Amino acid sequence: MKQLVETMARSLVDHPEYVDVTERQQDNTLVLTLTVHESDMGKVIGKQGRIANSLRSVLYAAASHHQQRVRLDIAE
Repeated sequence: MKQLVETMARSLVDHPEYVDVTERQQDNTLVLTLTVHESDMGKVIGKQGRIANSLRSVLYAAASHHQQRVRLDIAE
């Protein structure tokens, strides 16, 4: 899951070297935190959060295929 988020995020941003994804387990949920360069936040979030929601949708679909629960947080 971590690699999936990194690949999607790197394709969206101007500074792919600053893309970082950390993962931790919280109860039964895998929590992924995406961190990008400050100037790339708008590209990852998108207008009205549409790109962020799309990233989450793809991630949820992949997680359900593996029968996992996952959450994506986007941090500065």
